[in-house]
Amino acid sequence: MTTAQILAFGVIGLMMAIFIWDRFRYDLVACCALVLAIAVGIVPFDKAFSGFSDEIVIIVGSALMVSAGVARSGVVDNAIKRFFPNLDKLHLQLALLLIVVAVLSAFIKNIGALAIMIPVAFQFSRKTGKSPSLYLMPMSFAALLGGLMTQIGTSPNIVVSRLRDEIAGTPFTMFDFTPVGATLTLVGVAFLIFFYWLVPERQNENPTLEEALDLKTYFSEASVVESSSFDGKALNEILQLGDGEVVATAILRGHARMSPFPDVRLRAGDTILLEGRPEALDRVVSNAKLRLSGKQMPQMRAEGDVTSIEAVISAESSLIGWSARQLSLFNRRRINLLAVSRHGHRLTERLSEVTLRAGDVVVLQGSRKNLPGFLQEFSCLPLAQRDIMLGTQRRAFMPILILVAAMGVTAAGLAPVSVAFFCAALSMVIFRVIPLAEIYKSLDGPILIMLAALIPVSDSLRTTGGSELIAGWLGHFATQMPPSGALALILITAMAITPFLNNAATVLVMAPIAASFAQTLGYRPEAFLMAVAIGAGCDFLTPIGHQCNTLVFGPGGYRFSDYPRLGLPLSFIIILVSVPMLLHVWPVH
Repeated sequence: MTTAQILAFGVIGLMMAIFIWDRFRYDLVACCALVLAIAVGIVPFDKAFSGFSDEIVIIVGSALMVSAGVARSGVVDNAIKRFFPNLDKLHLQLALLLIVVAVLSAFIKNIGALAIMIPVAFQFSRKTGKSPSLYLMPMSFAALLGGLMTQIGTSPNIVVSRLRDEIAGTPFTMFDFTPVGATLTLVGVAFLIFFYWLVPERQNENPTLEEALDLKTYFSEASVVESSSFDGKALNEILQLGDGEVVATAILRGHARMSPFPDVRLRAGDTILLEGRPEALDRVVSNAKLRLSGKQMPQMRAEGDVTSIEAVISAESSLIGWSARQLSLFNRRRINLLAVSRHGHRLTERLSEVTLRAGDVVVLQGSRKNLPGFLQEFSCLPLAQRDIMLGTQRRAFMPILILVAAMGVTAAGLAPVSVAFFCAALSMVIFRVIPLAEIYKSLDGPILIMLAALIPVSDSLRTTGGSELIAGWLGHFATQMPPSGALALILITAMAITPFLNNAATVLVMAPIAASFAQTLGYRPEAFLMAVAIGAGCDFLTPIGHQCNTLVFGPGGYRFSDYPRLGLPLSFIIILVSVPMLLHVWPVH
């Protein structure tokens, strides 16, 4: 081994050890590894920041933006409610969730697809009385499997495509991953549907502040407008959109107050007093095209300026003892009161006539510039930041059209993935799918920084000859193996590493080794690169190896040991199916 090779192995080995130690955030570790690699001379000065200009960073960032736009639209949730309103069997619910998550993960970032469907899983859980843990882990694994089907489904596929371009002069195309990825997804989803019971039923014993706030019910009111499809229909048909989480306390028709009997026929102009959780209220209001109380906000949406926020009225607030009508909130402050929550009380008067008290939690709508000053002036304390969609306009089908256009342009070969999805991300902003103020919330900054920093570090294995050295060692063990054994060795190695590294980092480290390994044995590299991508994308053993697993860890109430119960047999199935499929689709000779 040369000195440069020893240094390259040392830097990457130290980085992996710190990743496994898990005491520091991964983007900080990657940046420190980059600085160390520069300091010891294995990364030249002129290549130090080459990762920041790499198209991988653009593709991953753009995919996150597109995912956020689709999630914000609520179109998936609405479609499920419309076409599967009475789904109450656990097997059927699970099958629907897993298939939708897997298909979405093929076209948007898998963590984005999972995030879109988690609220639906909780709705199904409440309907069946089963623990959310039975839904969430299988959904996370389905998201990982679905991401294997296309180039943009997950970061490893994007990275491996670029590396193939460097090695063979031709990158993998959008759907080169589909034959093997779709087969693995079908087999894996079928396993998850029938063996979900391997996951123990857990309860989230340590809810986060955001989850604790989510238990709060709000009182609001909304009017039936002439354009609503529910004009002339029974009240019960509107309330069904809330899946039993929204109740009506009264109906106001002109000066008359009516009891909210389920069979009351609604008319344009009727005002319904509603009570429920904020996301359930939003489903009812948006799907039934009702108009919330308060005045229409000025046309500030082009700047993404209108937002909704939760706040609690403190004991020192001058709002105490006043109603929204008395305060003339909109006329004086350009702020709408959308909902009120009062612990232990069911409010029955109109929202504008509710006399505010200390401890009331309110949902306020207004300009991002006006709201902070209002909260400070009137001693209102903003609650933990979370997405409050109540009262927020959304363009339901625009993000789907943008996504389909980007996929079509890429599939037709009119533009590379990086350009197509950068334009798609930009379109999400131009067409107001994502407000300007929320653009950078949609981007996962740490993962982008980690990718940019790791690209030159991982490339040091190649430039110093280290990847060829490791390939020679692996080749020594594989000389007596058939091609299937050599391929399985690479797949298992990548699968073993990815629980301890970020999956993109695993590919950056393993892909050059796999290519050199294939060259040492006289094989074509495509199947081995694909094996690395599959192994890196299939972390079913820990909650820390992939963001999808981490995302469901808390809400599902899981323990670390729960993941191998379902993940270990699934990993064996993936290995058994992947190897023959890879050899069939990507022959090694």
